[in-house]
Amino acid sequence: MRPAPCFHDPHPSASRVRRVPPAATFAMMPMKRSLLRLAPGRVAPPCPPAPRNRAAARRLRPLCPGARADLATAVDKEKGTAMELGLHLPNFTWPDGPQKIGENLTRIAAAAEDTGFKMLSVMDHVWQIGVVGPPELDMLEAYTTLGFLAARTKTIDLLAWVTAVTYREPGLLAKAVTTLDVLSGGRAWLGIGAAWNEPEATGLGLDFPPTGERFERLEEALQICLQMWSDDESPYNGKHYQLARTLNSPQPLSRPHPPILIGGGGEKKTLRMVAQYARACNLFGGPELAHKLEVLRGHCETLGRDYDEIEKTVMFAIDPGPNGEKVDAMLEQLQAMAGLGISHVHGHIADAHTITPLEILGERVIPVIAGF
Repeated sequence: MRPAPCFHDPHPSASRVRRVPPAATFAMMPMKRSLLRLAPGRVAPPCPPAPRNRAAARRLRPLCPGARADLATAVDKEKGTAMELGLHLPNFTWPDGPQKIGENLTRIAAAAEDTGFKMLSVMDHVWQIGVVGPPELDMLEAYTTLGFLAARTKTIDLLAWVTAVTYREPGLLAKAVTTLDVLSGGRAWLGIGAAWNEPEATGLGLDFPPTGERFERLEEALQICLQMWSDDESPYNGKHYQLARTLNSPQPLSRPHPPILIGGGGEKKTLRMVAQYARACNLFGGPELAHKLEVLRGHCETLGRDYDEIEKTVMFAIDPGPNGEKVDAMLEQLQAMAGLGISHVHGHIADAHTITPLEILGERVIPVIAGF
């Protein structure tokens, strides 16, 4: 196995990378709908003739009446890309039962795309997890579900949040993400982590080695995926995985490859791997967030990685309230995270199957955070 000191993209795609300035450049201010208007001195983006759809027209009206616009262009270039929301679907147990799961997934995905969500994710679990409900609740296999969603959407990015590294051999995982990327038109990410749910793994006979070995396997899996997403078909000989020929045809449509998000905030291993291999980190909101980001910055300095190349994402409980009554408080929290450099906030939304909370967020939150 050849040394792999740093597998991040030397020339990351501008459409994927969120460059975020230091937190000091963000001024904290009360959240009002007037934030949707361009600040004095800003230049409004060009106005194409028509909105993408009716919902987009409503969201974008404060920026450019009657126009289709990319919200990111409404933000000063020195501020980088706008903050975005992503929708996580951890629960498939809905009132109308398993026979309607496919129909509900289609409705939710279409609504998320129509209201401006950037990403749509599912968990990589085979049983339901305790924080959501008992293990007997409905749970779908992640990559089969993502393939279903790819066929029912056009623009939203798709990923498992996050893939349990030991549940699939890395060569097969790279092939699965490649397939998703090709069939979705270049919208796949690889979200990955070291796995943690031992009861479901042992319950279904999935590999679940000790923690240290899982992290070793995670690093080798990252190296294998990146090698398969290159023109290097040579053998890979690692401690845990051996591949005789890393052929992958077709290659992904995403260039240079599907972006990689590594989940977790472990300071010695996980954040070091983010700095070395990933396009994005995923952390939890809370009092340790600023500290975790500083640890990540330190790993970037050690490895010679540009810290601003890494998209900072946070898993967050997105709750606008049944009638939007919690929107203002949520916007204050999101703006505080934007001040730390967080550019993507991802989370489960209660009652997403009713579509109403997605519409509230599309009307009252997504346009506002685009200006953070």
